[in-house]
Amino acid sequence: MKRFIPFLKQEPFVPVIRLAGTIAASGRIGTVLSDASLAPVIERAFGRGKPRAVALLLNSPGGSPAQSSLIAARIRRLAEEKSVPVHAFVEDVAASGGYWLATAADDIWLDASSIVGSVGVISSGFGLHDFIGRYGIERRMHTAGRSKSLLDPFSPEKPEDVARLRGYLDQLHATFIAHVKSRRGDKLKDGEDLFTGDFWIGQGAVDLGLADGVSHMVPKLKALYGDKVRLVPLGVRRPFFQRFGASFVNEALAGVEDRALWARYGL
Repeated sequence: MKRFIPFLKQEPFVPVIRLAGTIAASGRIGTVLSDASLAPVIERAFGRGKPRAVALLLNSPGGSPAQSSLIAARIRRLAEEKSVPVHAFVEDVAASGGYWLATAADDIWLDASSIVGSVGVISSGFGLHDFIGRYGIERRMHTAGRSKSLLDPFSPEKPEDVARLRGYLDQLHATFIAHVKSRRGDKLKDGEDLFTGDFWIGQGAVDLGLADGVSHMVPKLKALYGDKVRLVPLGVRRPFFQRFGASFVNEALAGVEDRALWARYGL
């Protein structure tokens, strides 16, 4: 009640944005992170009242490079506009795009068992041309533009297509590396190749400069802003019908891709 009376001293508060799930342009609201779905939550965290800081509670194995960049850029823009510090706290994993999100914060804190890193880019798919040939299925495809059928899964893989894909991946990887270097700067340990796609656990990540320490959210924020600091949780709400299984089939299919991302880290 005190916070609604203007002449009384306000207790410090820190909005907590929960960023849990894979990162993609679209998918199951509440379990897939996208810039469009998170925009209202992020804007609310920085825009209501005068927060002492904003905390990111992270648990993500990554996903879309573009969405990771857009979400992180939104957080940074608002943090700088409002002059509000941002702290990231990692639960199980902040890897690949999840680590990109973590670097939107001014500092990154881990559990001793948290997985961090995987600064790399991956593209995966299936080659089904032998399978359809075995069943007498003929692939018919006509294009205008020699690159329109790039990496078609129903056609044999072409060396020139693979070379072109490698160029795309290298470009995305260079962008990711530049972002991490710009955010972590001198904190990164010299002489170590941190950008091979490898990942580290807890104190090992701290020793390499990928994170700032092993600490949990509540004690760390109390140490920074006092025992009376209020933590205000914010998150994306799932639509009513989705919560009760109206999109069961879509969720089952999307879950296969999610499991593949989490499984890379043994989760």
